[in-house]
Amino acid sequence: VPERPTLGNTDYAFEMAISNIRYGEGVTKEIGMDLQNLGARRVCLMTDKNLSKLPPVNAVLNSLAKYGINFQMYDNVRVEPTDQSFLDAIQFAKKGEFDAYVAVGGGSVIDTCKAANLYAASPTSEFLDYVNAPIGKGKPVTVPLKPLIAVPTTSGTGSETTGVAIFDFKELKVKTGIASRAIKPMLGIIDPLHTLSMPERIVANSGFDVLCHALESYTALPYNKRSPCPSNPIHRPAYQGSNPVSDVWALHALRVVAKYLKRAIRNPEDREARANMHLASAFAGIGFGNAGVHLCHGMSYPISGLVKTYKPKDYNVDHSLVPHGLSVVLTSPAVFAFTAQIHPERHLEAAEILGADIRTARIKDAGLILADTLRKFLFDLNVDDGLAAIGYSKADIPALVKGTLPQERVTKLSPRPQTEEDLSALFEASMKLY
Repeated sequence: VPERPTLGNTDYAFEMAISNIRYGEGVTKEIGMDLQNLGARRVCLMTDKNLSKLPPVNAVLNSLAKYGINFQMYDNVRVEPTDQSFLDAIQFAKKGEFDAYVAVGGGSVIDTCKAANLYAASPTSEFLDYVNAPIGKGKPVTVPLKPLIAVPTTSGTGSETTGVAIFDFKELKVKTGIASRAIKPMLGIIDPLHTLSMPERIVANSGFDVLCHALESYTALPYNKRSPCPSNPIHRPAYQGSNPVSDVWALHALRVVAKYLKRAIRNPEDREARANMHLASAFAGIGFGNAGVHLCHGMSYPISGLVKTYKPKDYNVDHSLVPHGLSVVLTSPAVFAFTAQIHPERHLEAAEILGADIRTARIKDAGLILADTLRKFLFDLNVDDGLAAIGYSKADIPALVKGTLPQERVTKLSPRPQTEEDLSALFEASMKLY
């Protein structure tokens, strides 16, 4: 594409893609009008069993009824979806021949709905066609999708702004996903009233996802160091590396987390804190949805996928589960101590935002300072003491490393390349935090 060959075939451009977002208390009541404006005749409403009885879904149902929208509800979404739970939702979507989709829930619901929309629009595709390489074929999406309106009920994934859908691939016991700008929602309805029904640990774990989205996208490999340079813009990945626009969103999200996350967890009545965390989730989504994440996320996928018996407090589920935000944040002290030798000033800046006094700090200590700041942050919020506290031991490290290796889409965005030995050391350092 460039006239001159770029150095080492690295990219020379980045692209910003985000959903339209609408924010405001009670804004969910507009959703029936949005669907009317689209001329939608058959709408698919997706949620999960717990949420189907809670105020956010009620608010959507009331709006659909008020504006006479014809819809079918699918409430069988699995929290932390699997390839099979995606396939069940896809089956429902194909049968329904819908012309619009509404997803009400956390990242699990929104991601499931993205996948259902994609495969219903591309009925002859095999499931692995669009799944990220090396697990799937990672084909670019060239079919037109139906409009999807996402209504997030947690303050974490930022899935309402991104073109990414994550799931557990059961056969390999790893998390992977589909990443394409084409699957991002048409509109994200960010209604802070929905955060008031979130229990304490769900607020905490979703908030840790926002924290790591911001930290990882800000410290990711810069976009112009990522290779290969695409031969056609359709091949430029959704996750492109840190860039000047994503940096703005990531830093702002980090400041909001530093100011409001502890308040949002400790006091469910603190509407200001919960509303701000709901927005921070979208801010970080805009940042990482274009820059990408790196090692905390790459390593989190096997931590979730290989779970044995752990069941978190406040989650009403019938299966063992490591909540996504928890699986991500437990490795964060070790990861940022490891990556800080590249761009130490960014790591120091992040530590300062999170409350560290860096007036006398030496640049070479940036990683240790950020790691200590994160440990103190997690300790204050009663987070489990490392991977050992959620059921892992040193004997599991080879399997955890093996599960991280296929996550090249994100691990390659780490500013510092890593060997299998490095990954083993990072998992070992994350067994105990305090």
